Amino acid sequence: MTHTRNTAASPADPNRSDTPRATRSSPADERAERALSEPMTVRQLPDRRYVVDTDGGTYVVALDAGRCTCPDHAIRGARCKHLRRVALSVTAGVVPAPDERVGACAVCGTATFVPADEGGSHLCDAHAFDPGTVVSDRETGDRLVVTAVTTERADEYRTDDGRPLVDYASNAAYGAHEPAVEAVYVSSLRPDFAPRDARTYAFPASRLTAPET
Repeated sequence: MTHTRNTAASPADPNRSDTPRATRSSPADERAERALSEPMTVRQLPDRRYVVDTDGGTYVVALDAGRCTCPDHAIRGARCKHLRRVALSVTAGVVPAPDERVGACAVCGTATFVPADEGGSHLCDAHAFDPGTVVSDRETGDRLVVTAVTTERADEYRTDDGRPLVDYASNAAYGAHEPAVEAVYVSSLRPDFAPRDARTYAFPASRLTAPET
């Protein structure tokens, strides 16, 4: 039997050094592929570890420490598919990172990831403000610049005169459980004054809205 010059006379040996790299896969590559393709359910534990349920068993992953209770990691010391799957889930925002927990947005109630050791009131991405964001006051239409987003509830935050933020009549329509957002009026930022001279005011989060772009 003869072969054409473009057809290999025998199958490639994956152990030969001249075998093209693309035809060989390492154990790490196989673990990465399985981490992406195999059915797994990842849940965070209260101690910041994760439970990974698979068809082959249930394992506990400590992502920060790079440890898993599965035999592949415990016996071989490999970065197993379970560790990889947890890392992928954290990156994709499916589960909180080890230093985060699931909280609820104080404005809409949507589940959101918040710092694990931080209590108080929090906002989801849709209702959060970054310092420096220009916003409008729903009550007056005035423009302000956000200087800080606190985790203090509006019924806990005290103004300069010692009154809770919710005691002001203009805040009656907004949630007492919302975090207080501190801001300065754009009109107070005069060219001949340093920014720190502008007085800071506080508002329940939903009273402020970012202008549509």
